[in-house]
Amino acid sequence: MKSMIILPTYNERENIEKLVPGILDLKRDFYITIVDDNSPDGTGEAADRLAASHPGIHVIHRPEKSGLGTAYLEGFRYALSKNMDYIFEMDADLSHHPKYLIDMLDAIRDADLVIGSRYYEGVRVDGWRFRRLLLSKFANMYASYMILLPVWDFTSGFRCFRREVLEKLDLTSIRSDGYSFQIEVAAYAYRLGFRIKEIPIIFYGRVSGDSKMSGRIVWEAFWTVIRLRSPLIEIIKHLRFFFKDYSEFVREGKGS
Repeated sequence: MKSMIILPTYNERENIEKLVPGILDLKRDFYITIVDDNSPDGTGEAADRLAASHPGIHVIHRPEKSGLGTAYLEGFRYALSKNMDYIFEMDADLSHHPKYLIDMLDAIRDADLVIGSRYYEGVRVDGWRFRRLLLSKFANMYASYMILLPVWDFTSGFRCFRREVLEKLDLTSIRSDGYSFQIEVAAYAYRLGFRIKEIPIIFYGRVSGDSKMSGRIVWEAFWTVIRLRSPLIEIIKHLRFFFKDYSEFVREGKGS
C-alpha cells in the first residue's frame, strides 16, 4: 500500500525543514508532495533541496498564492495519478505531529476517511489563545447543527483518505478554498456513504511564521455551511441534541 502526504506551503521554509525530516524518521516509506505557492521566503527552494535529497519527495510549484483548497486539489490529482492508496492532508506549520500518521494508517483499515480530531474525547489544543479556540469551537458547532455531519472536528486539516473517496468525489465541484474546504470535502464524503472515523490528536499552535486565518476565510466558512446545509426540517429535528450529549448524535450518525 502506497501513501502520500500533501503539504501545502506559503512562507513555511523553517517549518518544512523540520517537518519533512520528522516524517522521514518514521521509516514508513511515505511519499511527500509539497505544493508551494511561490513563497517569497524561499520555501520553494528549500522544498527543492529536500526533494533532491530523497526520491520520495516531489514539489509542485505554483505561480502565485492561490489558496489552501486548490493546493490540496492539485495534490490530490497528483497522488491519484501516481496510484497512491492512501492520501494524507497535513499542515506544514508543525501543528500536526508526524507520530499521528502511524495512528491514522492503523485507523484507515476500517474507515474511508480518518480525521485527526482536536475535539474528539475532549479538547486537545496547545498554544492557542482562548479567543481562537472559541472561534474554532463555534465554527464546529455551527457546522454540526446546519450540515448534520456526525463528527467532532469539521475543520481539521489532518486527514487520511482512501483513494476511492477522492476518485468518487467530484473534485471540480468543490468551491470553497480556505478552511471551509475541509467542511465541504467531509460533507460530500459522508453523503456519498463513506465511513468517517476520528482519532484524537494534540494540535500545536503555530510557533514560527504567520497565521493564514483572516476575516475572508471566516466568512467563506459561514456561507459554505449555508450552501451545504441540510433540509430545514432535519435541522429542527437535530436541535434535540443541543440539550443532550453530542456523542449520541455522533454514534447514531456513524451507526455505532
